[in-house]
Amino acid sequence: MAYDRYIAICHPLHYHVLMRWSVCCYLAEYVWIFSFINIIIPSFAMPITVCYPNKINHFMCEVLSVLRLSCDDTSLQQLVIYIVGFFAIVLPFLVITVSYICIISTVMKIHAAERSKAFSTCSSHMTVVAMYFGTAMVTYLTPPSVESLNKDKYVSVFYVIISPTLNPLIYSLNNREVKKALTKLYLGTTMQMKMADHVEIL
Repeated sequence: MAYDRYIAICHPLHYHVLMRWSVCCYLAEYVWIFSFINIIIPSFAMPITVCYPNKINHFMCEVLSVLRLSCDDTSLQQLVIYIVGFFAIVLPFLVITVSYICIISTVMKIHAAERSKAFSTCSSHMTVVAMYFGTAMVTYLTPPSVESLNKDKYVSVFYVIISPTLNPLIYSLNNREVKKALTKLYLGTTMQMKMADHVEIL
């Protein structure tokens, strides 16, 4: 999304060349393959021995919570999590931030009328990025402690459940058809409420 917005705003004349279908497929393939390698290889390369009681203090089998059940020294696994976290969380976040700095500098050079339209197309993605990467960084890149057990559990709800659930809503609010439908729904509901109040008065 950041690359798409960057090309659309900073290089609009080259958009159809730089964002052709094959490029989109390569980007999607890269994300899927990198995510698969990111999860599977560390899990199989560094198995752990789990102690009893083996109850996970989490809503799911989240890697940091599973590591806390280990009888072995998990310092190597935690180091790998920090390294993987850098490449999977910090690096993409920095790339997205740099792309938005370029977008903002380009937008500031255009007319004020077009400026709000450009910012509105980026605002939804910026909201999702802040919500997802912010909570993921708090979970995976802060030092583990006894106090952080419950905090991590509730913070993870944001990037696992809330962020993906809100994605369709956040992105569709910039869609004209969705805005029209929501306006009609709101106006229809208000009219029905006013008519109901009027009937009660009569």
